[in-house]
Amino acid sequence: MSGAGPARESHPIRGILLLMGAVMAFATMEAIVKWLALRNPVAMIVWARYFFHTLLILVFMAPAMGWGLVRSRRPGLQWLRGAILGVSSLLFFAGLKVLPLAEAASLTAIAPILVTVLGVRLLGERAPAGTAWALALSFSGVLLIVRPGSAIFTWAALLPLGSALCYAGYQLLTRKLSTIDDGRVSQFIGALVATLLLSLLVPFHWQMPEQPLDIALMVATGAVGGFGHLLLVRAFAAAPVSLLAPFTYAHLVFALLLGLLVFGNLPDSTALVGMALIVSTGVMMGVRQRRPAEPGRD
Repeated sequence: MSGAGPARESHPIRGILLLMGAVMAFATMEAIVKWLALRNPVAMIVWARYFFHTLLILVFMAPAMGWGLVRSRRPGLQWLRGAILGVSSLLFFAGLKVLPLAEAASLTAIAPILVTVLGVRLLGERAPAGTAWALALSFSGVLLIVRPGSAIFTWAALLPLGSALCYAGYQLLTRKLSTIDDGRVSQFIGALVATLLLSLLVPFHWQMPEQPLDIALMVATGAVGGFGHLLLVRAFAAAPVSLLAPFTYAHLVFALLLGLLVFGNLPDSTALVGMALIVSTGVMMGVRQRRPAEPGRD
């Protein structure tokens, strides 16, 4: 299949459903990571997450695809995407070690608006109505979560914010490469590059897990995270990034539920207002964008 063929048909509903599945998988993976971080080095966890992701792709996809799994029309962009993914995960997981799950996830919630703005600037997509006020309201929600006097008003809050910036770049590259390479190629090369990058840190943080369950959970992070990324790639292949970006706010809802059920953490009332503001802003943007797409437009 050539990336130079006719413009793809857009499938908004399919893209939204795929994206919702992806963010649910990511929230589940993050809960596992936070549990592992209670007694394992963060660098080891992030490395394991991508190592097992890569290994599982080789087991299930390499027999059918062979060397096609690493054949890319834009290898430079694929390697850049993988490096950004690795850095984003490292920053977020480091923040997740010391921050509650819901609060850490909420600090990355500025990423969808960044994706929307950058998608317009860099990919030439149409700016959704209300992008400016959505950015302002979302940022206000973040300020309600990270505020003087709150438990997360520390330097650690900068880690998920840095992760959000990296993740915005990753999503834009995912969208661009979805028109060029097979999604399985993007998934494998991204995981492989992240693994190689993080392998540079492993010798300084190597520690065998003390409990067999931890080994199983590290394998699970690769499986669940890999499944989430596959759904994400297919979501961005089905619908424009500017349409899908607001729906990634569902990540906050899943993180809040898992944080409460697994760790017994419930944000305070002010933080909950901030989260509600961020989620409602994203939902309203999604509703405003529900209009027929232009013929031949992604």
